[in-house]
Amino acid sequence: MHREALYTLEWSDEFHGRDAPDPRIWTYDTEFNRTGWHNDERQYYARDRRKNARIDKSRLIIEAHREDLAPQDYDDWNGQPYSSARLTTRGRRHFQYGYFEVRAKLPCTVGTWPAIWLLPVEQDKGWPDDGEIDIAEHVGFDPGRVHHTLHTATMNHLRGTQRSAQSMVPDACRRFRRYQLLWTPDRIQMGVDDRITFRLSKSAAREWPFDKPYYLILNLAVGGSWGGREGIADVAFPARMEVDYVRYYRPARTGPAAGTVL
Repeated sequence: MHREALYTLEWSDEFHGRDAPDPRIWTYDTEFNRTGWHNDERQYYARDRRKNARIDKSRLIIEAHREDLAPQDYDDWNGQPYSSARLTTRGRRHFQYGYFEVRAKLPCTVGTWPAIWLLPVEQDKGWPDDGEIDIAEHVGFDPGRVHHTLHTATMNHLRGTQRSAQSMVPDACRRFRRYQLLWTPDRIQMGVDDRITFRLSKSAAREWPFDKPYYLILNLAVGGSWGGREGIADVAFPARMEVDYVRYYRPARTGPAAGTVL
């Protein structure tokens, strides 16, 4: 999927010269509820913990660990037996339309569920009505199958009506690949290494919540309703997702509203 000529590089994180994610770009999402993380996932997302999120040799490492918790630590971890990280640009970088490219290497450990995705900054209606853009998801029990998905009120996995496509990337866990999104006012395309596998136009959708600012998320979940479907291979942990760079290209002729960087 080649970047269109009228898109210019607005910003990127190449992960150079640091040992931790840049706080001017990334925040840590550690939200949980009484039953744990969403989707029945088994990890606890840590905040600013090098074990789970760090930069090594100019690459972002998001690493999940099996934790042997002492009784006094159990409440702090909300009873979750795994740790990981979920980084977002919320409050730092917000986007409305543009071209995204994330070069990453994914884990194939059974029980892992890495994702590169976007959520709206303002979530007035709640999920899924406000929308969700999944640039790339992967589950370790099905190695090499990368999923690209949109969620809306009428298109979502709770109904089994989500709009999704898959890219077969047999070496996704051995090599870095470029996961890509092209988002315009009237269409969304996603793919890997310039090969488009997902296409949806506004005219073909019943609703289109993709007309407002979104923020980017990078995370590595463990278990859950999808990632844990075939169990969790504890002996293979720790497991990591590595990100070489994140790049955002802004539409050159549509003005500041098209791509807002805070």
